[in-house]
Amino acid sequence: MGPMKWSQTLIPTSRQVPAEAVVPSHQLMLRAGLIRSIGAGLYDYLPLGWRVLQRVMNIVREEMNDAGASELLMPALIPIEFYADTRRDVDYGDNLFRLTDRHGRSAALGPTHEEVITELMKAYVTSYRQLPLNLYQIQTKYRDEFRPRFGVLRCREFLMKDAYSFHVEVDGPGGLNETYDRMYAAYCRIFDRCGLDYSIVEAESGPIGGSASHEFMCNSPVGEDTILKSDKGNYAANVEKCAIGDRPHDLSGAPTGERTKVHTPNLPGIEGVSDFLKVKPSRMLKTIVWPWRAGERNGWVIAVVCGHHDVNEAKVRDILRDQVDRSLTLQTEGSEGAARAAGFAIGYVSPSAAIGRSACVVIADPDAAQGGFWATGADEMDHHVNHFNWKREVLDKGVQVHVADIRNAMDGDPSPLNDGGVLRASKGIEVGHVFKLGTKYSDAMGFAVLDEKQQKRSVIMGCYGIGIGRIIASAIEMNHDENGIVWPAPIAPYDVIITPIKYEGEAREVTDRLESQISQAGLDVLVDDRDERPGPKFKDADLIGIPIRLTIGDKALAQGCVEVVKRDGSLGKGEMVRIEEVVSRCRSSR
Repeated sequence: MGPMKWSQTLIPTSRQVPAEAVVPSHQLMLRAGLIRSIGAGLYDYLPLGWRVLQRVMNIVREEMNDAGASELLMPALIPIEFYADTRRDVDYGDNLFRLTDRHGRSAALGPTHEEVITELMKAYVTSYRQLPLNLYQIQTKYRDEFRPRFGVLRCREFLMKDAYSFHVEVDGPGGLNETYDRMYAAYCRIFDRCGLDYSIVEAESGPIGGSASHEFMCNSPVGEDTILKSDKGNYAANVEKCAIGDRPHDLSGAPTGERTKVHTPNLPGIEGVSDFLKVKPSRMLKTIVWPWRAGERNGWVIAVVCGHHDVNEAKVRDILRDQVDRSLTLQTEGSEGAARAAGFAIGYVSPSAAIGRSACVVIADPDAAQGGFWATGADEMDHHVNHFNWKREVLDKGVQVHVADIRNAMDGDPSPLNDGGVLRASKGIEVGHVFKLGTKYSDAMGFAVLDEKQQKRSVIMGCYGIGIGRIIASAIEMNHDENGIVWPAPIAPYDVIITPIKYEGEAREVTDRLESQISQAGLDVLVDDRDERPGPKFKDADLIGIPIRLTIGDKALAQGCVEVVKRDGSLGKGEMVRIEEVVSRCRSSR
């Protein structure tokens, strides 16, 4: 990208920490003049920030191209009828930006582009001989976040690389698994080159859909995602996906006393009831109700966990399908209103609510499926009960209870590998996600090709996303000090900053000569040509974090040298390098 003078560009640095910024990356991106906020979750990328974005995008492009993907560009504005078959406009809910044009046509600003790319491929691909294909774009995405926060880590408009692959088979040459593994490896190279400390974890697919998926998570205490890893180092997953190892259970324990009802007015939450009853949350049962549907049939799922645990909706959905009845589909949209209408006392439900309901499935987590004292809802508004007993209140009334892992994993839980490992929780920032979509979109949108036997086959898809801005924020979170950003060299806005004490006379001549030579050597150079005192210049150089600083002053020039300082501190306060050796030193230090 070449050389640049500070006076010819816009770098509005600031010594003040912005009041609205609470995490280091947000603070430093504002202070270093990379971004400027123009509204909730909306940012200008100023020249330094744009240069970093371009460097990250170049790395992404190189690795995607090397992995056999082809770049294209799709519109951000998507006609709403593209969602008619997949109904993802419903799945995204309020996160989807919607608008109507002057002709009354509805559209959405794309959060991702599965429907658009599937429609594109459907128009041009009719035979298995045209597959596999892997297409990607780097483009602006939109999500109407309820609470944008942490700068570019959660915003409403952002740059994303999204890729989509298309196959006839899952296994074998040209199959989904082959491309998935190639994308997985490309992602590792991308994040390695960007200088990120990351973990790869098993993940849920969320509103994208599909089967297997992995997230690439930057390890950071400011991350909003919880990662659980076995202390044996052989398992990692995010909290939505993380399984828990085997835990013994026993529903046959004897009652601890007579079932007694207690008036608990306006206390539908666990914490309030726990204090009121003087019962630990771990000895209370938390009960969630969802409808299920199978064609014209419908019924209810009652999911039960301990009071200090959270029900995992995805696990309940999987248990319902895989262990109870494959035809049953969990219905979570509007479930609370439907449950109230059906007579469930929401906030006060117990497992006993299944009694008398023929189409009711009760699933209890092993930790909740135990004897001993339990307090739970009384299936009556403003009332709870003490001494609930599974055998007396449920099993003896003819209700079957399925016991399965249906809660979010926590720090200290056993590893699902059942090898003695213990799960440890940490925080992470999601920067990449790869999915095996299967035929979810091709089936919904009627995308099929003829195979070698001239039989129609649904096209199998994969999906691969990277948050470009999130890479930048994550790199700053793990590469900064009290003075500012410490960029990993491959994504720094410039490779070298030349800081003449005074940009005049011999210092100017040496500065200009080095600027030209270093630029010709393939490195990007910023020259701080401002008429400013050395102190503020040095502070700004540290703040914006360029890897190598060349300080040109009279004392060094008198010795035929310039001072070389590395932003990562590896040269201490710097060292004197002869002028004729500076270019090779910069090149070798990059």
